[in-house]
Amino acid sequence: MNALKRYLNSFLLVELLRGLIVTGRHLFARKITIQYPDEHTPVSPRFRGLHALRRYPNGEERCIACKLCEAVCPAAAITIESTQRADGSRRTKRYEIDLFKCIYCGFCEESCPVDSIVETSFYEFHFEKKGDNVITKEQLLAIGDRYEKRIAADRVADAKYR
Repeated sequence: MNALKRYLNSFLLVELLRGLIVTGRHLFARKITIQYPDEHTPVSPRFRGLHALRRYPNGEERCIACKLCEAVCPAAAITIESTQRADGSRRTKRYEIDLFKCIYCGFCEESCPVDSIVETSFYEFHFEKKGDNVITKEQLLAIGDRYEKRIAADRVADAKYR
């Protein structure tokens, strides 16, 4: 009896018809495709993207060259060189992040005592030439200056989730 049933199922292409029914059921269902450049998927408030260095409201950079972010980075993606200023405070002479090495863990952001280095919610960045993956201090400060309002708003929103 089982042999006859298997023969009829294979002769009548029952499995193929079941597959076509599933396809037909989903053919006219609502589509979930996102048209990327025009539409964006929602981003979690805890998303970590492109790095930025922030400044104080008076325009002075926040980084005090404590090198905690360099020490805590598990991928060793951050390189810092510091100098002593005339007033005795330290500031960074060189601050570089290799984004190919970076694993976007957020440890640098959490270890910073003055909230200088932040990981923004920006994920639309690319590199066109070899070496563009290393972001310098000037580039990081420019990103921070350009998007300071959005970064500050994200920091306030992120504080709600902590």
